[in-house]
Amino acid sequence: MRQLHAYDCAPTGVVVVRVALATMLVAGSLVWAFVVVVPAPAEPEACPPVCDQIPNTAWIGPRAVPLNPVYNWPPLAGQAAQLTGAANPPRFRFEEVCGARPTPQDPRAGAVVARATVVHPDGQWQLEAQVLHWRGDTARGGPVAASVFTNALGELRGCQLGAPLQSPSVTVDEPNRMAAVVSGPVVMHSYLVAHVASSTISELTLWSSGPPQVPWPSMADNQVLDSMTTPLCEAYIASCP
Repeated sequence: MRQLHAYDCAPTGVVVVRVALATMLVAGSLVWAFVVVVPAPAEPEACPPVCDQIPNTAWIGPRAVPLNPVYNWPPLAGQAAQLTGAANPPRFRFEEVCGARPTPQDPRAGAVVARATVVHPDGQWQLEAQVLHWRGDTARGGPVAASVFTNALGELRGCQLGAPLQSPSVTVDEPNRMAAVVSGPVVMHSYLVAHVASSTISELTLWSSGPPQVPWPSMADNQVLDSMTTPLCEAYIASCP
């Protein structure tokens, strides 16, 4: 069934029939007449600029991001750069660290994308978050999001093929969501959610180049994944029960 998304384009090619009520004064009497106005077929509507943006409500809240008591993460919407239509398809941060090869005909090239980054000096934790959304019918976009997630999980599991010094460990492996730790010269914690009901993927990755000076907190990975999913329900209308 077609889901209604807050940031989808309006339908095109609709002929609107308007009935105008006119009055005419004839021979001193008031006569009512119905005038039917049928405009010529309109040109297809252009997608408003907002269609090519990730809504501010789609991002995980800063208090739900690991290490917030130390780094006081800012709201990620305020750090986000819209990357829709960029020359190169967006990649997840762990793909870069793992030296994964670019995907031929990457479906991410057709997604609405935004990326937020928070940079700290070496030895401190860095943050990158991305939200990717495929516009239109979720019967098409949902499977695309799921396939991108599956391919990304495969790239993560094979991390050592492209980066022999990096060792991946998947800590949460569930349908359409995962969490992983990558050890090595770069220490990384990565979370990925494919929300097929809204044709959307959310990524959150924190990493440190070299031994991190701040230890990783003891917290449940599922808690972070849940905190990434909830905003998508708010951003994309009718995508959650």
